[in-house]
Amino acid sequence: MFKIGMFDSGIGGLNTLEVVKKYLPNEDIIYYQDTAHNPYGEKTDEELEKITTNIVNFLINNGVKEIIIACNTATTRCIKKLREKYKDIIFIGTEPAIKLAIDKGYKNILILATPATTKSTRLQELIDKYQTDQKIYKVAAPGLADAIETNNQNEINELLNKYLNEYKDKNIDAVVLGCTHYSYVEKEILSILNKATLLDGNDGVARQAKKMLEDNNLLEEKNKEGKIKIIETKK
Repeated sequence: MFKIGMFDSGIGGLNTLEVVKKYLPNEDIIYYQDTAHNPYGEKTDEELEKITTNIVNFLINNGVKEIIIACNTATTRCIKKLREKYKDIIFIGTEPAIKLAIDKGYKNILILATPATTKSTRLQELIDKYQTDQKIYKVAAPGLADAIETNNQNEINELLNKYLNEYKDKNIDAVVLGCTHYSYVEKEILSILNKATLLDGNDGVARQAKKMLEDNNLLEEKNKEGKIKIIETKK
């Protein structure tokens, strides 16, 4: 039985998994790669709630005590209801690293995210909470996560140019990657916004996952090497 469950709408969360494994090398982790329902960012709230509930039930049946939602869209739209429904499960969410960007002193911040995350109440709450004198640009990128999932390089380049070219003269110094898939196209983003630093939330997610296990006395013995199992759904 696995103690930690993770899920995302495909390969994006594998980046998060890699960082979590560094922080928690002794834990058994089951990763649910939900390719069948990719992309989450273009689903309705009702569709996404049903999808994430089914995944959470599957992970609980595999014995998990902590679930990492390795997806900004699913976190911003579903984590509150999931926490209310499954009170005995620890949920760790993935959110755009806006606080990190502001704490590091960046002044012209671009948040690249799925349409659903860009429009979410939670994203605006984060901006309202931490923004002082920074300029923050929210940029929706429909189709980009799917193009990354299918490794369509021509479409990736075309979409990034379409979404980012107008910000070349905005002195963007930080790009917050608001979708875990976007870590796969860092080079392409920097070819357009070459003065920017790219930031994601993976390190913060991993640290919080470890802290919550520690706080609940759930950490594994250090002499055990954790195993990873990946379950992938197909379109």
